[in-house]
Amino acid sequence: QTALRLRGIADARPPIVVTNNDQRFMVAEQLRQIDVTSSAIVLEPASRNTAPAIAVAALFALRESPDSLLLVLPSDHVIAGEAAFCEAARAAAQTARDGYLVTFGIAPTEPHTGYGYIHAGAALVDGARTFAVDSFVEKPDADTARRFIEKGGYYWNSGMFMLKASTYIEELRRYEPEILLQAELALSGAPRDDDFLRLEPQAFAASPNTSIDHAVMEKTTRAAVVAVADLGWSDI
Repeated sequence: QTALRLRGIADARPPIVVTNNDQRFMVAEQLRQIDVTSSAIVLEPASRNTAPAIAVAALFALRESPDSLLLVLPSDHVIAGEAAFCEAARAAAQTARDGYLVTFGIAPTEPHTGYGYIHAGAALVDGARTFAVDSFVEKPDADTARRFIEKGGYYWNSGMFMLKASTYIEELRRYEPEILLQAELALSGAPRDDDFLRLEPQAFAASPNTSIDHAVMEKTTRAAVVAVADLGWSDI
């Protein structure tokens, strides 16, 4: 479903899939069944959260083009409103081309305590629902979540991103250089194995185990959010 979601994105390149060794044949077979050819199926030798995974994908994409945009989509999300998703992706792409790291903020339908929240700041584009990020908020208690809903300007942090590969690498170099170093080493030493790209185990395992939120998004001055409703979204 995540791969097929890309059909509505103009000029989308074949996806870079980052997964682990145990899931490699399932991933390859599911892509074959829907006739999707990947750019690469990258195998992590150890779980190291989203910042290192996205770093490897960004470095790989930069081999193809210095202007590569990454649309980062976890594969455990449900999105019923694909038209709204594609519209949001188009808006996010334009903002990402301007040098922002864009996250997708989901308009909350209830005071949910299971999601982190994004507080939107100043609008970046007149007439569009794209804002600078004022702050990221950890999963709140019920009273705090209700206040967010009443106040407005708060969105669920979906964990989906649109960003220029080069911008992400620049910000990693600034805030988490060790993640970037180990990603570079892991990718440079990665052999091809049929459909799979196996990251060098020692280098990747040496990377800090950090999410993109903690490594970059909460520190950068380039964070933006595109506010989205009607996605029918769930982080299952």
